[in-house]
Amino acid sequence: MIAEPPSKVTDDGRGAMGLFDRLRGRGRGRPGRTRDDGRRGTLDRGSQRVDLTHLEQFVASRRGVEGYVEPRTAVTETTIVLVAADGEWTRRRIDGPGVARRLSRDLAIPVYDAQVTGYPQRMRDWSARQKQNRL
Repeated sequence: MIAEPPSKVTDDGRGAMGLFDRLRGRGRGRPGRTRDDGRRGTLDRGSQRVDLTHLEQFVASRRGVEGYVEPRTAVTETTIVLVAADGEWTRRRIDGPGVARRLSRDLAIPVYDAQVTGYPQRMRDWSARQKQNRL
């Protein structure tokens, strides 16, 4: 007679967590689950005050800065890419498009939807120059 494997039940009465359950939102208190505010979580950390401070300092220390909002994905929270007139850029997490609109107003910079407008050529040119300088 073959014995049946033990039941896969955890202490709290729920079934054992499978390999991909975290990503499907079945994990307990882990990335991928629904948050208290009803939004789905991601594998990424959320925005923090240090991120906003960095963005504010970037705008204050460079000229011609524009913002490009990138949507939240399953892996990354909403981000904003700031691009200066010379193409130098930085990317930081933000707590959604509303924060991007507030940054646009407070810092007096234009902000665009990166999915609609794409990124400026000067950003790609700056990145290529940085890569050449490292070689």
